[in-house]
Order: sequence, then structure tokens, then C-alpha cells
Amino acid sequence: MALNKKDPTSTNVWQKLQTHFEEIKDHQMIDWFNSNPNRAKDFTIQWEEFYVDVSKNRVNAETLKLLIDLAEELDLKDAIKKYFSGDLINETEGRAVLHTALRASEDAEIEIEGNNIFPEITEVRNKIKDFSRSIIDGERVGFSGKRFTDVVNIGIGGSDLGPAMVVEALSYYKNHLNTHFVSNVDGDHVNEVLKQLDPETTLFIIVSKTFTTQETLTNANTIRSWFLKSADEDAIGKHFVAVSTNLEKVKAFGIEAENIFPMWSWVGGRFSLWSAVGLSIAVSIGYQNFESLLKGARKMDNHFRVSSYENNLPVVLALISIWYNNFFKAETEAIIPYSQYLNQFATYLQQAVMESNGKGVDRSGKPVTYQTGAIIWGEPGTNSQHAFFQLIHQGTKLIPADFIGFVKPLHGNIDHHDKLTSNFLAQTEALMTGKPDSVVLKEMIESRSTDIDIGRILPFKVFEGNRPTNTIFIEKLTPESLGKLIALYEHKIFVQGVIWNIFSYDQFGVELGKQLAGKILKELENPEFEIHDASTKNLINHYRKLTK
Repeated sequence: MALNKKDPTSTNVWQKLQTHFEEIKDHQMIDWFNSNPNRAKDFTIQWEEFYVDVSKNRVNAETLKLLIDLAEELDLKDAIKKYFSGDLINETEGRAVLHTALRASEDAEIEIEGNNIFPEITEVRNKIKDFSRSIIDGERVGFSGKRFTDVVNIGIGGSDLGPAMVVEALSYYKNHLNTHFVSNVDGDHVNEVLKQLDPETTLFIIVSKTFTTQETLTNANTIRSWFLKSADEDAIGKHFVAVSTNLEKVKAFGIEAENIFPMWSWVGGRFSLWSAVGLSIAVSIGYQNFESLLKGARKMDNHFRVSSYENNLPVVLALISIWYNNFFKAETEAIIPYSQYLNQFATYLQQAVMESNGKGVDRSGKPVTYQTGAIIWGEPGTNSQHAFFQLIHQGTKLIPADFIGFVKPLHGNIDHHDKLTSNFLAQTEALMTGKPDSVVLKEMIESRSTDIDIGRILPFKVFEGNRPTNTIFIEKLTPESLGKLIALYEHKIFVQGVIWNIFSYDQFGVELGKQLAGKILKELENPEFEIHDASTKNLINHYRKLTK
């Protein structure tokens, strides 16, 4: 069954939200704190080891009530049910959306068109478990009998970003194997990775659903040629495995059938790290930790399914994001994790969010008349404080930000962690409170600034404040807590897509550039052009002149 196709702006609640926005848009958050001593607790959700404070947002109780009313009017509850039960909610491609099934409990019964898919999921999980154990324990070795020391994941998009992010995020838990990721079709990328490798001790995992993705197959064939300079064709079966649905093409590459891990059409690439696409994760951190990652996501799934909207982390964060996107007209959201381990988290979310909800056509096939999606960006604190925080604090743009921190450090260095946490907490306070001219004036007088300096410099030291943030405070970075965090954002994406009346799980927008690239690739070899605009034709000629 399909999702409803209702324009959110046509609802009565949307109009109420617009009126409400006009009434409170200039209110100061600090005034709400002053008038309500319990605001912090009233606007904090505690769930397991997650402590999520949304009090530093330009919302009050009425705002959240109206946003929840909007979700109810747009049948979010029904959409959630269809999401988890295997309905074909990816309507444009006629597919279910069941990445949640990949981390479901062992007693789950999940059907697509009457067929229980969980036995297949269990079979692949067991295969991942056995394979990763054999590599880690040295039971499986390379063509010369040596144990593997390095693992290379070859993929792009969801076949790279998710696993790469998780492997780095959980590097504290990694084993003796060195894990590398090759994604870009840029030949310099693959060659720099190959410089670090020994063909006798390297395992390669090719991840491509169709086994036709240009970047992945180009890199795979380059690596295959490099490998065959040191080994015979028969050795490919010992060093290459694949995650794919195209068995014939994989076998033609030289990979044995038992070394092929299946994928399913009901798992979108950007949500596939929970599947065999996460094989590099399991090999890097061990299957038990991979299972803990799945367990964490499963717990967030259950929280999302059963919690009331006002206590539902994905729902509340999604609705607040919609409030800024559609009413304050904020175009971007910053993701600021205060952990270097989450260095690639914002990069991962860029695909997850922008490929999902970057849509300009609604579920009825009509152009949308309101903003969808959000531009996601960010990097870890405290590095980011010395990079782009100037814009967030004193720039002309409103940039809602998620601050993600952990109470306990992994290596136990309390001095470092206290300093990290003090910055984590101080930045959200500074963004909210700002620094008015009266405070700046007092500081300048106390520092014995002259009247001339005060008149000249004072305006530049004023912070207007009232800049919104969410604080996601987690006890400790573990495989389980990371699974919860990733699933939290996955469900936030889903809720927003439901509210915006768009299809979040297709990505036709990536196809046009691929099609044109295929044409231009032929024309770089052949001077007979097909029709192009004058600029593109000129650039092709320039490239040919310098390279041919």
C-alpha cells in the first residue's frame, strides 16, 4: 500500500504553524529560559544512554504541539507501520524499504508480497560471521599461504560512505587488520592505496549491486591487473570477494560463487551498511561488534515505532528541522560531533539526507511549492571551532546545528576529555546567549580600552545569539551506541520525507550526469561530437588538445 499524497501546506495545521511562526519568530530563547526554570528538563528526552536536549531551539510548547499535530494530520503513524511492514513505499521503483529488517531480531517475520525475507537475512548474517572469523583468525589465507594483513573495500556512494564512516568511528575496537577504502574513479586515488599494499596479504571486497557501476568496476579492474602481476588467475578466488546481485558478471571477474554475498532491491545503497555491504566492518572490528552495531540500530527502530511523538527522538528532531527549513527558511544544518572518531559522520549524512530528500516533485508527481531537504555539512569539534564557527556565531545565515558528544572517553584521558567537553557545552551556550553590547562595553571598560577604541571596536564584538542547537549527549561511543545514532538519523530522514510528501528512497537525480559522462567518455576518444552546449564542447576540445 502506498503512502498518502497530501500537500503539507494545504493542511489547517500548516496555516496555524505559519501564524504561530509570525508570532514567535523574533522571540529570544534566553527569555523563555528566564520565564520557565524547568525549560531544560521540559525539552530534554532521555532514552537509554542518550540524553537529548532540544531546549536551545526557537520553539516553545505550542510549537512542538503544532508540529506533532502536523505529523498526525499527515498520517505519520500509518507511514511508520508501512515502513516496517514491507509495503512498497518506494513507489517509483515498486520496492519496499526494509533496511530495518537487516538488524531485526532473530524471531522476526518480515514479509514482502507474502514472502518471509528473514531466513535470507539470517543466512547472509551467518555467512558474514563465518567469513569475517576466518579472515581475522587466519584460517583463510592468501595464495602464498600468508595471513591477510590488509582489507580493501572497493565501492562508491552507499557502498563506501557507510562502511568507511563506521570503520573509522569504531577504530578503537578494530583488530590487527588494516582497512582501506577505494571509491573515486580518480586513478591517483587507487594508486595511492595500492602503494601501501602487498598482493600476497591483501583481501579485496568489491561492492556493487549491479556489478556495472563505472567507478567501482574501473577500480576493481585496475586492482585486478595490479594483483595479477604477482599472482596467477587462480589466485583471484583467494583474494577477491563480492557483494552483488549480478552473479554472472561477478563470476566472469573470477570470483567464486561461495565468495559472493547477496544484496536485495529493498535495501537502498545509502542504508545498506547493515547488510553484506558492511562486510568490511565485520572484518575490521569482528562480527560480535558488528552484531552490537545492528543491535543498537534495532533498539532505535523499536523506540521509533512505539514511542509517543513527544518522546520520540527521530520524530522530534525531524519536526524541529522542518520548522527551521520551512518556516525560518534555513537552508543548511551543521553536524558537529565532538569526537574525532566521527570525522566522516557528516560526510555520510550528506548522502543519506540529500540523496533521500533532495526532491522537487511530490508523491503525486507535481512540483513542490515549498522547501524540501537540507544541505548537510560539518566536521568534528574542536577543529570546526577554528574553521567555520565564525559564520555560525556572527554570520547573516541561520544555521541550526546538532552537537553530538560523549560523556566518557575511550582512552581514559580525562584532562583532554574535560577540555573537549567544556568546548562542546560552551559553544551551544554561546550560540544561544550571545554577547550583547552592554556586556562588551563592560569588558572593554574593565580592560581600560579608550573611548575611541570602544566606539570603533564594540560593534564587532557583539554576538546577537539566539542561534539554535540540539545537544545529543551519549554516554560512550560503542558499536551499539553508534548503531543507535545512525538509525536515529535514518528515521529522521523518513519522517521528513513523509511530512514533505516526497519519495525519499529513489535517486533519479544522480542518473543524468552518469548518462552524459558516458557520452563524453566516447567523445574524448572520437572527435565527432554529439550535440553539446558550446561550453562543454570547448572544454572537451581543450582536454583533447592537451592529452591526445
